[in-house]
Amino acid sequence: MKNLPVFDLVIILVYLIGMVLVGVYFSRRNRSTEEFTRAAGRIPGWAIGISIYATFLSSNTFLGVPGKAYGGNWNAFVFSLSMPLAAWLATKYFVPFYRSTGEVSAYTNLEKRFGTWARTYAVVCFLLTQLARIGSIFFGISLTLQALTGYSMVTIMVVTGICIVIYTVLGGIEAVIWTEVVQGVLKTLGAIVIIYLVVREVPGGFQDIFKEGLANDKFSLGTMEFDFVSSSFWVVLLYGFFINLNNFGMDQNYVQRYHTATSPKEANKSVWLCVWIYVPVSFLFFVIGTCLYTYYQQHPNLLETIKLQAASEQLGLALHRLEVSELAASMKPADYGDKIMPHFMVYMIPTGLLGLIVSAILSAAMSTVSSGMNASATVFTEDIYKRYINNKSSDKNSLKVLYCATVVVGLIGMLCGIAMIGIKSLLDAWWTLSGIFAGGMLGLFLLGLISKKVNNNDALIGTIVGICVILWMTFSYLIPEQYAFLKNPLHANMIIVVGTLSIFLVGNLSRKLRRM
Repeated sequence: MKNLPVFDLVIILVYLIGMVLVGVYFSRRNRSTEEFTRAAGRIPGWAIGISIYATFLSSNTFLGVPGKAYGGNWNAFVFSLSMPLAAWLATKYFVPFYRSTGEVSAYTNLEKRFGTWARTYAVVCFLLTQLARIGSIFFGISLTLQALTGYSMVTIMVVTGICIVIYTVLGGIEAVIWTEVVQGVLKTLGAIVIIYLVVREVPGGFQDIFKEGLANDKFSLGTMEFDFVSSSFWVVLLYGFFINLNNFGMDQNYVQRYHTATSPKEANKSVWLCVWIYVPVSFLFFVIGTCLYTYYQQHPNLLETIKLQAASEQLGLALHRLEVSELAASMKPADYGDKIMPHFMVYMIPTGLLGLIVSAILSAAMSTVSSGMNASATVFTEDIYKRYINNKSSDKNSLKVLYCATVVVGLIGMLCGIAMIGIKSLLDAWWTLSGIFAGGMLGLFLLGLISKKVNNNDALIGTIVGICVILWMTFSYLIPEQYAFLKNPLHANMIIVVGTLSIFLVGNLSRKLRRM
């Protein structure tokens, strides 16, 4: 284990302190819930756009995407290609709708449309999604810093979590947005620097990388056949469209930002700015994965070290070395893809630059986590506390609840991250969890927004059926083999697609049957 040089540790420490000081600076403005949750509507569209981009470009992207590209191909890039269509629908229908209602919570309107149960269901789904997201971010960042420092993953999660909680609680949404502007720039530069450093180590440069990538089918976007069982082009495209529509159209992280804009036009501009930055930058991370694949194929001795490390973590260090070696020998690239980027950072990035790269990864984690914490605290305060516990809460009291909820969400998110220790693929884990929790929520939103004649009972029937479908698709793998015909035959990424369509179609079918 190579220890992180003192100079790099100082850079990282300065960055963390700087983020906390940003929270302290903006804390002077947070005298009301309006300031904490909306920044009084004074943020320019370009800053919000970079902020949304920074939220999208989480440490799951920074670490998971290169690992995914290393272990497989560019199939997951199709997710990014689905963003423009989702953004178009969001800016045409969702953003104007939210700006017109004036409600800071994305879920208040569901109660007006379908009743209390609809709002509660959406809130529960959102909070579970955020906890899963925050947990996966904490896990990803601890995975990297453990390789760099040797500290336990739990310790790393606690230290970084405390810093994030402090500046999020003190600064509110304004601190979150402006720190994400800085973080967005930092993580983009980090990706460019990593590509340069990897290509520099490959003797033939991009020519060798391109040749190796072609020989091993690394540039494939997945099969173009209409195959919904494997991770085909169409599966990822559908998954990406529904997830991105969920993000832009009804995720509190983004809806809340629309309210911070100075005008509806600026809010729409922020969505498109995010798309035009994120798509090419996400492409860079797939390039990084392929570059790393070429580099480690040319250095099999380093690759063997990574495989042994991955095998040791899977089996436990107490087992005999022979067992570890046997497992390492049988490992495929997908089994240790998430280990590649941390290893390259530890051994191949020079002192000084390493601190900046780690800071970029930290910024990727902090921007997503702080955004999720602020949004979750807002939802808890508006949709749970003020709705069920104290509907006459004063603004001062509500602000205290926002502070407390932010801390609690951060702590629970850390626990979720600890529970994820040991998973094989960071990106796969996040995609599966988000698809499960977001599927029903999106279906209900579309039902309320598009189908004007669907009533409360229709929506309830559709949601119940949709939940049953989602649960079956998620857990049918537990069914005994003698009843294998009852198992879900589709790829896990289809959960959000089928779940959303089930709620929407069944709700409309119920309306038609009711009118017969």
